[in-house]
Amino acid sequence: MTTSTTIHLSEVVGALSYALDITEGQPVGHSLRCCWIGMHVGMRLGLAPAELSDLYYTLLLKDIGCSSNAARICQLYLADDLRFKAGYKSVDSGLPEILRFLLAHTGRDSGLVERLQAMVHIARNGGEISRELIETRCQRGAEIARSMRFSEAVAQGILDLDEHWDGSGQPLGLAGKQISLFGRIALMAQVADVFFMRGGAQAAIAEVTSRAGRWFDPELAALLAELGQDAQFWAPLLADDLNIKVVDLEPRSLMRAVDEDYLDAIAAGFARVVDAKSPFTSGHSDRVALFADLIAEELAYTPERRRWIRRAALLHDIGKLGVSNSVLDKNGKLDETEWAAIKRHPELGRTILSKIAALRDLATVAGAHHERLDGKGYPLGLVAEQIDRDTRIVTTADIFDALTADRPYRKAMPVSRAFEIMDADVGTAIDSDCLAALKRGFARMEGVTA
Repeated sequence: MTTSTTIHLSEVVGALSYALDITEGQPVGHSLRCCWIGMHVGMRLGLAPAELSDLYYTLLLKDIGCSSNAARICQLYLADDLRFKAGYKSVDSGLPEILRFLLAHTGRDSGLVERLQAMVHIARNGGEISRELIETRCQRGAEIARSMRFSEAVAQGILDLDEHWDGSGQPLGLAGKQISLFGRIALMAQVADVFFMRGGAQAAIAEVTSRAGRWFDPELAALLAELGQDAQFWAPLLADDLNIKVVDLEPRSLMRAVDEDYLDAIAAGFARVVDAKSPFTSGHSDRVALFADLIAEELAYTPERRRWIRRAALLHDIGKLGVSNSVLDKNGKLDETEWAAIKRHPELGRTILSKIAALRDLATVAGAHHERLDGKGYPLGLVAEQIDRDTRIVTTADIFDALTADRPYRKAMPVSRAFEIMDADVGTAIDSDCLAALKRGFARMEGVTA
């Protein structure tokens, strides 16, 4: 859908960065605060506008690969990935501190034998486990950044996020200026924000200074310590208009307008972030977009409206980034607390998309795709007349893919069986016109590929 006002890339990415914050278990606005801190370091260094532009997006997207290791963290550490990640960001690389953290966070809700087995495995293979988790996260993040048309400099900054100045980082053990400048600034900004939010400006400066020469480039650490002596440097981090201030940090001469094609690329990139969170949802958003498009075409939607539906389908599950994989991947019945966490994800998706002017009209679909015509859905218990046709299309596509894909608790079922189950829910959970359109579209697609 075309808009009458210009939408800038910085506004879209800045708003979507909230989704990355919740995936990392960080207080909302973490990526924006890192961008504020890191960009001031870059400006103090005298970087050219093109370099500042790349640094800007490195800082906002540093965690874009973060969902890709969530399932593995749950599996290895028997832990809630959101809490684990939130806590680990404050840990230094000293062995005693790491061991204390792992003892406190591994298998807290598991049986004694299971917890001991996990601890033994971690003790024997800790280095390789850490390298694997970071490599997965950084490589996936760089791939997604490239798919969203960001420069190789941005991708490299994301790849180098967890490398340390003294060579003790991961995944390659790079040292000194082997580490890209953007990666060096992004890691330092990240640590500064984590400690600022926990203990204020002096705590942030003290932590960055203590890691200078180990984690951080000493020159950059000294520069941040100097900047941080001014209380006005930190004040915007707690202000309600931080998002506006961060948009203003992008070099004006290089601000990029977002057209419809670019919005599609951004939606597809964030759909990959969502689907990477669980091995059981790999490709889910893409498939839902395909099935929703089939339905929309059969219902005579215009090409422009079909594009909108595909975009809504790609982002319908963005709220799942705020749900722990210990819940998403559970092989068994969810308890009351776990089910409540699942039921929150549509509203979280609505909240995230509502922050973005260019995507705000998708928020209704994200927030209502688990509602039912009979009022027994979630999160609001809407009834038929309150659920628009766009949402009904995405809901139908979502249910079809859920039935025909593997899930933690069952294997994928044949298409014919999926349609039988969906037929039984017509009029209560599923719109009859949407299901009939899906069947026609699917038959047509099968005919083309036969």
